[in-house]
Amino acid sequence: MSRTQTRRVVSLWQLWATLVALSLVLTGCTNQERGNPDGWVEIVPETVPEIAALVPEDLQKRGVLRMGTNTPFAPFEFKDSDGTIIGTEMDLGRALASVMGLEFEPVEQDFALILPSVSSGTVDVGGSGFTDTEERRQNYDFVNTLYAGIQWAQHAERDAEIDPEHPCGLTVAVQRNTVAQTDEIIPKSQACAEAGEEPIEILAYDTSDNAATAFVLGRADAFAADSPIVSWVEDQADGEIQEVGPMYHAAPYGFAVPKDAELTNALVAAMDHLIETGTYEEILDQWNIQDGLIEEPLVNEKPVEIPLSHTLAP
Repeated sequence: MSRTQTRRVVSLWQLWATLVALSLVLTGCTNQERGNPDGWVEIVPETVPEIAALVPEDLQKRGVLRMGTNTPFAPFEFKDSDGTIIGTEMDLGRALASVMGLEFEPVEQDFALILPSVSSGTVDVGGSGFTDTEERRQNYDFVNTLYAGIQWAQHAERDAEIDPEHPCGLTVAVQRNTVAQTDEIIPKSQACAEAGEEPIEILAYDTSDNAATAFVLGRADAFAADSPIVSWVEDQADGEIQEVGPMYHAAPYGFAVPKDAELTNALVAAMDHLIETGTYEEILDQWNIQDGLIEEPLVNEKPVEIPLSHTLAP
């Protein structure tokens, strides 16, 4: 699966700037700074000695978990106005590292270089909106973080709620060559035409931020993108848009590690600890992600045995 199919890239601080510029036209537009959301706090759990003991010895000595990533892909990873890499995956990575007794260091790389860097040991983990696919599982294991799929959104003031199951005749903004376009909007448009109804008018843009901006400006009836992206845009638009319909084409996201790596055991135990203590949900909630959360540690979308003799959650 290509990067454009697995990462629906969005630079949302550009959208913020657009919304602010439109504030005379669109009421309630965001006035947040280009950074973490309102109410965000850094969540750094205490180290759990039993989990820290599972960390490979060389990594224990170094004391820093290095995560390869590529920006922008808000809310997962993007830069704030100071150039610091922030986002959901950065917060999760920092929390996992802390539970394992490690500091956390994001390493910005070209997207195509991240997995090779994981293989070579240049970075310990790959965290850049990776979809956990069968093809990638041939060489890597994925400690899953959540499920994401395609979500629709409409303008909140629209008289009638859009039904994504019956979208004939609508104008829909999407990012070009993404799953939202190729697997969701185009097939539904074709089905409309085959049924003798008006097809969907597809407004395809190079980036999700451009698609979202066109939608906010009123050039489209609906916007379709990755569910976390839509939730994030909805949160930043301060009531101007709302999600509609279910999530389509759900797939697992995850942090990539080398196949059968020793580090996987520590990551699985740390993820279990975050889930059991509620820290995992708290982190995602700060980024307005309430859907697609996992309920137990998964590797390659399969439950795994926690490599500890007893539960560590209080």
